[in-house]
Amino acid sequence: MAKQNGSGTELENKSIIITGASSGIGAAAALLFAAEGANVLLGARRPAELEALADTINSGTGRAVCLAGDVRDEGYADALVDLATREFGGLDGAFNNAGIVGAMAPVPDMDIGNWNDVMRVNLTAAFLAAKAQIPALRKRGGGSIVFTSSFVGYSNGGMPGMAAYAASKAGLVGLVQSLASGHAAEGIRVNALLPGGTITPAGGEGDPGAMEFIANLHPVKRMATAKEIAQGALYLLSDRSSFMTGSPMIVDGGMSVRLV
Repeated sequence: MAKQNGSGTELENKSIIITGASSGIGAAAALLFAAEGANVLLGARRPAELEALADTINSGTGRAVCLAGDVRDEGYADALVDLATREFGGLDGAFNNAGIVGAMAPVPDMDIGNWNDVMRVNLTAAFLAAKAQIPALRKRGGGSIVFTSSFVGYSNGGMPGMAAYAASKAGLVGLVQSLASGHAAEGIRVNALLPGGTITPAGGEGDPGAMEFIANLHPVKRMATAKEIAQGALYLLSDRSSFMTGSPMIVDGGMSVRLV
């Protein structure tokens, strides 16, 4: 029996998978979702970071379990769903947030290994997640899945040297729209979250010049905090977005407007 979670109610008693949960947006989402009443299942490659985050949540009023693994492995997606069933009796939603940028290079100079790895992590892993999660949500009578895409590759957001990343994230929007259309009648909503520049461990905090340059690309003249992006995921997973499915929801500080 899951213990009573925090004072929030947006996700009360819902079990939510979060991938890429060891840091950045995923870790911020785990803390936020737990505070809003969810039982969270934390997934990422780094076990020590996952366990520390789970301990933080469990030492408060939340409930978290974790399982380290690689989203490129089909068995890992299944294992996370199995863990949700064992620990919390089923699955109500997922924030499939794991992703990589890969090496930046013009296409003629890009190694095929880099292309394949970016596609496997950002797009094929999303397919594997949906394949495992949708049957579990069907058993619960519905639920919500959110995938982290990007303004890059969408809405005039092309960036030089980011062909693999852009293609994978644009493909993810297409996957989301197909899934949404195919499963809406089952009460399963599927949406994409498109963040702008976000302050995360992978976001260049060690280079103030790079941070300032990225911040100034946004009309709001700053980057997002990880929690601000997690708030968008919370909305899409909660009943507040009950009439939304198949949407690429942009949370980018106006970046895509600037590029129009």
